Amino acid sequence: MKTAVITGGTDGIGRGLAEHCLAAGYTVLVIGTNATKGKKIASLAARYHRSARTLTADGIESNFALFYLSRFLFSHGLVGSLRQAENPVVLNFGGAGLTTPIRWHDIQWETGYHGVRAMGQAGRLNDLLAVDFLDRHADSGIRYVINLPGVVATSFAGEYEYSAVTASQVEELRAIGRPVSQAVAEILPFLGPGGDRLTAVREGRRLALESNAWDLIEARRLRDLTQAVLADHDRRTS
Repeated sequence: MKTAVITGGTDGIGRGLAEHCLAAGYTVLVIGTNATKGKKIASLAARYHRSARTLTADGIESNFALFYLSRFLFSHGLVGSLRQAENPVVLNFGGAGLTTPIRWHDIQWETGYHGVRAMGQAGRLNDLLAVDFLDRHADSGIRYVINLPGVVATSFAGEYEYSAVTASQVEELRAIGRPVSQAVAEILPFLGPGGDRLTAVREGRRLALESNAWDLIEARRLRDLTQAVLADHDRRTS
């Protein structure tokens, strides 16, 4: 039995993928934060914009936690199960060739917080996560697909009340965004068996892996920093 585990699967592209997999006969495990939307699909968008810096209950900056750290923990945590799969693939709607600068000295935006830039940095971190994941699990047979779908007409999850500027931008994005069904159709060809270990896709087009977005040294630097963040969390909560 084929199995798909989809985070952010109660809305947007995640929901579109979940519905496709269900129709194809997969066992689908959907993870989300909105119980109402979860009930609807049984019968969250992974991006969640915040105009002001916000900490999670664990004391970690929300963009870093949701858009990067959760994916780090989730993907590495599933390695044991993925190794046993016939066609193990991690699909991450994260970076895909982004060149956003990384604030190595302040990766959780303790100073000068900017919501859009913080999300952009998190996308860049996901590119490096893909590189590090494959480096750490080189013998696993797991493939990694990182995808930037572009502007898609999802629910644009975020604060209940956006700032005036952000609200205007969200309305514009809703108007020009491509259908979820198109974004899902564009990524499906890259998920079948026989692909490369690392595949980067942007709006349905495969990217060359030649830029510094895929730098192994930076990927390992990020891994060390991430482990330091987790170790600090363990010290604070033990």
